[in-house]
Amino acid sequence: MDQLREFLGILKHSFRNLLPIIVVVAFFQFAVMQQVPDDLLPMAIGLLVVVLGVALFLQGLELGIFPIGKNLSNDFAKKGSLSLLMIFGFCLGFSAVIAEPALIAVADQAEIISEGRVNGLTLRLLVAASVGVVVALGVVRIILGHSLHWYMIIGYILVVAVTFFAPEEIVGLAYDSGGVTTNIVTVPLIAALGIGLAVSLRGRNALTHGFGLVGLAVMVPMISVQLYGIAVYSFGEAGSVEANGALMDPGVDEVVTPAAGSLLLGMLTDLLVMFRDVLPIIAVVLFFQYLVIRKPIAHIHKVMGGFVLVIVGLYAFVVGLKLGLFPIGRSMAEQLIGLEMIFFVYLFAFTIGFATTMAEPALIAIGQKAEEAGKGRLDGNLIRILVALGVAIGITIGVHRIISGDSIHYYIMGGYTVVILLTWLSPRYIVALAYDLGGVTTSEVTVPLVTALGIGLATHIEGRNVLIDGFGLIAFASIFPIITVMLYAIFVEAYARLKGVET
Repeated sequence: MDQLREFLGILKHSFRNLLPIIVVVAFFQFAVMQQVPDDLLPMAIGLLVVVLGVALFLQGLELGIFPIGKNLSNDFAKKGSLSLLMIFGFCLGFSAVIAEPALIAVADQAEIISEGRVNGLTLRLLVAASVGVVVALGVVRIILGHSLHWYMIIGYILVVAVTFFAPEEIVGLAYDSGGVTTNIVTVPLIAALGIGLAVSLRGRNALTHGFGLVGLAVMVPMISVQLYGIAVYSFGEAGSVEANGALMDPGVDEVVTPAAGSLLLGMLTDLLVMFRDVLPIIAVVLFFQYLVIRKPIAHIHKVMGGFVLVIVGLYAFVVGLKLGLFPIGRSMAEQLIGLEMIFFVYLFAFTIGFATTMAEPALIAIGQKAEEAGKGRLDGNLIRILVALGVAIGITIGVHRIISGDSIHYYIMGGYTVVILLTWLSPRYIVALAYDLGGVTTSEVTVPLVTALGIGLATHIEGRNVLIDGFGLIAFASIFPIITVMLYAIFVEAYARLKGVET
């Protein structure tokens, strides 16, 4: 009975989180377009399915993902083996990314853009290996108690330097590939691993040391993919590549429904695809739990139920998005360009960026964990608003870049130069969390809608190349939340010092 009451509370909370998207879509559809969409009923049903999916997902996290991440961290800490922890971190990072549908989509697009110079499978292996190395490095950082800010300052100086030399065909996709490595399941699991490890070690702080693994997992693939792009464009030769159909939305699998098959068979197929994406992570967890730690999983029925709820919730969430939001997102981008009222394009970019981020399940989960780790210093809802504001600003600037036709190089280098400066100035407790929040924003809600907007604009604006100009918005959605969260922390600390002087 208590669990049912808790689930109903989560369901109500999920609907409240989705309200900003409903308000934005309704405003532009009825006030700006002044027309009723043809697929209004499927849209409404889709939104209700999204609410149900988010609620199931969050309940599953609490039952399965967070406990197993915390328990694994405790067990590894008790073993005291750094090498085992690093191997586990590498395997977890690699398995979390190699089957990621968003990365597969980005790799396919990279192969098309480069005319065969970039190999899709090689790119996926490179990104997955980069994330694996990063998680292993992040584990060592927590154990040694190092502050994250030096890692990020040096790392993003490298990012900016490499971007200067990288060919423009690869820059947008390189930044997008960094963003899509952190999906809705892996973010909470990696965060739980970091927080659990920090709590288990004496002298470590959950907020300062526990966060940061997600931020590192976003950064390093940006460097490795651009270095790979420089190499293949300098020494590789173009080949013949066949584009399979239309451009895909990175972030969500296409629903694979047999033409003559029943709806039930199609739904079962898609659910199995979702399970396949999570299977490598489950395999790594079970291998280390039973063959390395050699200890049974506590409350295994709850953990298994939690994983099932996560998969079913994620599936319902994705299906609901496709029914309710993706078609209207694409069509509204086209209609806004057709109106030739640029102001409304900017307004739509800002508001949809804010609304989709507020509905991100992974952000909701990380915001709650940050509030717990902060012990009164942080407010989860305020964090979400700051992140959503950052995404809104970033996407608006990214849309301006597409409209103006400017090169992405200078925008990205300028943005990360600001990030490096703020990392130097920010209070240490906020740095790791800020970078993690930048990675959390590029998840299942934001990525497909933002990509659809970018491709829609690049397709309908004369003189734009959809394969170059259409991508890169995800990078802007990652940069600016880091900036807004750090600026807020700097302001709060400065205000506290000023108030202390006055009193």
